[in-house]
Amino acid sequence: MSRSWSVGEVAEKFELPTNVLRHWEAVGLLRPERDSADRRRYGEEDIVRIAVIKRSKDAGMTLEQIAVLLDDGRMGRHEVLYAHLADIDRRMVEMQRSREMTEHALRCSAHDITTCPRFRAGVDDVLARF
Repeated sequence: MSRSWSVGEVAEKFELPTNVLRHWEAVGLLRPERDSADRRRYGEEDIVRIAVIKRSKDAGMTLEQIAVLLDDGRMGRHEVLYAHLADIDRRMVEMQRSREMTEHALRCSAHDITTCPRFRAGVDDVLARF
């Protein structure tokens, strides 16, 4: 017989509230077995799915996108994944800009950092809208 875990055990291991696991089940991302007392029992496949959901959520995917990712028969899988990759690339560019701005702020001696011309250059693309 393969190992299984209770909702509490799984929640503790993944550092998630139990209601999150129940919600993921309600929206169809998880389908844990039930024991004779109708308690959820998570098997190894469920644990892998939870790890994928958690990593995907941490990377910015919506539950709808994750549902497409996990359902190999669902239409539009590649479109959803390409869109997610584009979003990751966009966010990586933004994170790099933020990092450069933060590094400059650490080196800058200006009291009001927003008055420093080199620091403001880090937001010129945003300011260009005005």
